[in-house]
Amino acid sequence: MSEATAPLDGATPEAVEAVEAPGAAAVEVPAKRARRPRKPAPATAAAAAVELAAAEEVAEDAGVGEHPGAAGVEVPAKRARRPRKPTLDAAAAAAVDLARAAAEEVAEDDSVGEHLEATAEGDRIVSHAFACLLPGYRGWRWTVTVTRASRARNVTVDEVCLLPGEDALRAPEWLPWSERIAPGDVGPQDTLPRKADDPLLEQGYEATGDAEADELALWELGLGRERVLSPLGRDEAATRWYDGDRGPRTEIAENAKAPCSTCGFFLPLAGSLRQVFGVCANEWSPEDARVVSADHGCGAHSETDVEVVADAPASALVVDDLDPAAFELVDPSS
Repeated sequence: MSEATAPLDGATPEAVEAVEAPGAAAVEVPAKRARRPRKPAPATAAAAAVELAAAEEVAEDAGVGEHPGAAGVEVPAKRARRPRKPTLDAAAAAAVDLARAAAEEVAEDDSVGEHLEATAEGDRIVSHAFACLLPGYRGWRWTVTVTRASRARNVTVDEVCLLPGEDALRAPEWLPWSERIAPGDVGPQDTLPRKADDPLLEQGYEATGDAEADELALWELGLGRERVLSPLGRDEAATRWYDGDRGPRTEIAENAKAPCSTCGFFLPLAGSLRQVFGVCANEWSPEDARVVSADHGCGAHSETDVEVVADAPASALVVDDLDPAAFELVDPSS
């Protein structure tokens, strides 16, 4: 190294402001800028988390500025930002003890279990979940939502509530009474409310399009009814009856010797349903006073017969062939 470039003894290049080389003009070396004093290190991990979150907020608030282009240079438009997923705030996520104390205050017993997770709900908003130890609340969680203001160190509690988890034991979904009630639920003292827009009914004075049915309706009692069965209601009733216990595909009908349509106790229904259905009038039949299909059947058919069997089996013929002379008569008085 030459004398012009060699460092001085005991001095560093940063501390030298000017070095004169023999035979050369003085060269000025800019002095080093004064260093800023460093901030003291945080005393605890929680304080470090708060400072880290504050630094992230400052960087986020500052953003990246847009520089206009030079004259005649077109600057492309900025693309729309996609919705940003909330990040987990470090300070709020570290406030587990604060959240537990809030949950225990609301629970008023030892039903607050272990800490399960911390979920980011928004900017600087975190929900802490604790296991619920209450009997009958398997899978439920004590959920405590905490937050803090922008650039603030203090974390505060927003709300405390008991929420179900994915495998929580919950009551069945509520259904209105109209969906819960089933056939057979109406008792002797119950009354169902009227359905004003029941699709199974229609106005009683409307023509059905069937001339024979219309003429029959003019003769039958009930001409002044406000509503009668609609085609949809009639079809649904016919399907329900035919596929039910008094249709052709039942055990009693398959074992019958003849169908109901040939039975003297079969009373056909009126209207368009008379070709398929009727009412049983046989008191000995299990279907007495019920609507049955014409191809239904039972063992009480009026025209079927079986071989009559005596109540007691007949014994063999016994002939009295004993001779009275073979016996000695004795006077009981002697």
